[in-house]
Amino acid sequence: MSVTSLDPAIAARLKRTGDGLVPAVVQQHDTGEVLMLAWMDDEALHRTLTTGAATYWSRSRGEYWVKGATSGNTQRVVSVALDCDGDTLLVGVDQTGAACHTGDRTCFDAGRLL
Repeated sequence: MSVTSLDPAIAARLKRTGDGLVPAVVQQHDTGEVLMLAWMDDEALHRTLTTGAATYWSRSRGEYWVKGATSGNTQRVVSVALDCDGDTLLVGVDQTGAACHTGDRTCFDAGRLL
């Protein structure tokens, strides 16, 4: 992970995991549909806030990725909110195409457990 340019006032509000990450719940901004869960560090959040393109930290690949850079299934960021505890982000996006790597609209359609 790289050195960040995240606004210090925002960085001070974040409560990160031991590896410096914050979960980001991603939802379609106009319908509230939950699309996916991803991870951000300070740099990914900075890139997201400054470019408007959803940027995440891939724990499996150990690198940043911009949603849709290779698939074309992009996320234009409309809003970013921090929860009351400072340990989760809510990212409102305008999703183009599938949000899930399986090709489905959402990652949460594998079947209800309850």
